[in-house]
Amino acid sequence: MEVVEVLCMKGGVGDTSYAQNSLLQKKVISLTKPTIYEAITNYYCNNFQATLRIADLGCSSGPNSLFAVLEIVTIVDKVCKKMGNQLPEIQVFLNDLPGNDFNTIFKSVSKFRKDLEKIMGVGAESCFVSGVPGSFYGRLFPSKSIHLIHSSYSLQWLSQVPKGLESNKGNIYMASSSPPCVLKSYYEQFQSDFSMFLRCRSEELVERGSMVLTFLGRKSDDPSSKECCYIWELLAVALSEMVREGLIEEEKMDSFNIPQYTPSPYEIKCEAEKEGSFTIDRVEVSEVNWNAYDGEFCPSDAHKDGGHNVTMLMRAVAEPLLVSHFGDGIIDEVFSRYQKIVADRMSREKTEFVNVTVAMTKRG
Repeated sequence: MEVVEVLCMKGGVGDTSYAQNSLLQKKVISLTKPTIYEAITNYYCNNFQATLRIADLGCSSGPNSLFAVLEIVTIVDKVCKKMGNQLPEIQVFLNDLPGNDFNTIFKSVSKFRKDLEKIMGVGAESCFVSGVPGSFYGRLFPSKSIHLIHSSYSLQWLSQVPKGLESNKGNIYMASSSPPCVLKSYYEQFQSDFSMFLRCRSEELVERGSMVLTFLGRKSDDPSSKECCYIWELLAVALSEMVREGLIEEEKMDSFNIPQYTPSPYEIKCEAEKEGSFTIDRVEVSEVNWNAYDGEFCPSDAHKDGGHNVTMLMRAVAEPLLVSHFGDGIIDEVFSRYQKIVADRMSREKTEFVNVTVAMTKRG
């Protein structure tokens, strides 16, 4: 499986699309606002620019793509007013892999501009948005051209499925039953990928440029702990049921592995320190309930069902990967089973995602 060719969130605006099932990711973006505010303030204290270039890496599709931009541009406006500076022209680059549904984003730009005008008034017309397809594990921009890089819930995705996972039978990701060599392979792929990411961004950022990166991560030292792997283990349970019933070939399941690594704060800091181009300004850990509608107004009766909400979230994320490996004939059945399994576990256990947010500054 070539990850760069198949990894994308489910496009469009249908019921199972990422656009309709990404409230949780929106909540995570909102949690990072204070960190983004601090990063922009720190940069502008000494480096006022007539043009500010911002990149959102792994922007995906749907409302969150421009929601993140709206949050960032609004913060820039507030910081400029606080410092008595005129709002600069702002170039925003939305990046994701070529298979991303950029068309859905571009169709929303006119609404984004209207929302920006309501918030900012004069100056909203000086924000320019463009798309940049490509892997962030390679160069995307000219040298020393970007001032702020933002990424949320993207860097846990690896550039490829790690090699040496043949012994991970019965699993689709790191799990409590995975051999140590599987955990080692996943970690080494993360190290290689994140190191490459940092090297590329150090070339593209201006001196003292900033990055605010949020990973789906973990607090535990154990990379196979439930806090980061359980959501995929439950999907493996659904697939295993279908293998036993002859609906999926066992060899097909044994050759399928999720290209993701959920790092700890320590692992992120270690790679940044080894690469050497950045100073770490802040590291924060937060949690969000698997069910994005927990404690929220539910727009429909379906959203009152936590198992349904989590299943729709995971389907929007995982369906393209599953279709590329198993075909689309199994998808409805897999997620029907998954919903029952998830609902059962959520009724008996506390289920949360762990977020690790890191703010970095490029060394002068």
